[in-house]
Amino acid sequence: MADLSRAHAEAFLEMMSAERGAADNTLASYQRDLDDLDGFLSTRKTSLLAATTTDLTDYLAHLTKQGFAASSQARRLSAMRQFYKFLYAEDLRGDDPTSILDAPKKSRALPKTLSEADVSRLLAQATAEAENPDPGAVGRVRMLALLELLYATGMRVSELVSLPAKVLDHEGRFLMIRGKGNKERLVPLSRSAISALALYRDTRTRAGEDERHADSPWLFPSSGKQGFLPRQVFARDLKELAARAGIRTSAISPHVLRHAFASHLLQNGADLRVVQELLGHSDISTTQIYTHVLEERLRDVVEMHHPLAKSSKNPE
Repeated sequence: MADLSRAHAEAFLEMMSAERGAADNTLASYQRDLDDLDGFLSTRKTSLLAATTTDLTDYLAHLTKQGFAASSQARRLSAMRQFYKFLYAEDLRGDDPTSILDAPKKSRALPKTLSEADVSRLLAQATAEAENPDPGAVGRVRMLALLELLYATGMRVSELVSLPAKVLDHEGRFLMIRGKGNKERLVPLSRSAISALALYRDTRTRAGEDERHADSPWLFPSSGKQGFLPRQVFARDLKELAARAGIRTSAISPHVLRHAFASHLLQNGADLRVVQELLGHSDISTTQIYTHVLEERLRDVVEMHHPLAKSSKNPE
């Protein structure tokens, strides 16, 4: 790095530290990114101070050829933008060459999910443990109710743990969920979820939990600050249950079960719009992350029923 470029880079890093409170790791990362950019620019006989938008666009293309992921490129572009905004603000440049650069598009990761067989194993483990009458039965039955509700409705974990106690008063086949933006949606309950709720209610009554939490408005009360079961506690207990069921703990979380709910519905023929409503997505584009499931199902349908697909598999 030439002396002038180095001086500008050091001034930028000092500003990020003093005025923005950037952490040491962040500063070190910016330093590496600027050093790499400067090395690329030097091969083009230019410098950090003189780089044009074309130079920076070519640098991002260079990163792509080098195999950098879109997320890594986006981080480097962020460093470049911060640096050139600093130069412009300090009147060291009359323009910002990053102002019209587009961030590299990140491929949207497919959600983690569980197979139907794994969900069945998880529920079977929870059911077997709920049948144990030893001390701690309320906690085991609560876990079964949480699981059945989550897999039956696909609700967010925050919606699940904060369900009001009055849902026990409605012995119907539907549940009203209050979600993001205080919006309400109606979701159907499976027979097993209804049974698990009834068992939970009866077990709590026998154990005197109703009296102990008589003033609680929550279905899953807790002595904690919020008054209901913390989602972190549920997530921890879920991983422990998964381990006992022989399922990798890294593969499970409450959100994974929400994904399983959506994926399994689509695999079994549900309409994407219906899944959108059940998940509480305001925009169907959010639900479309599950279209990979639809694509797999459509491919299977074509391979099973299309005459050319059949003939290609069974040539005469």
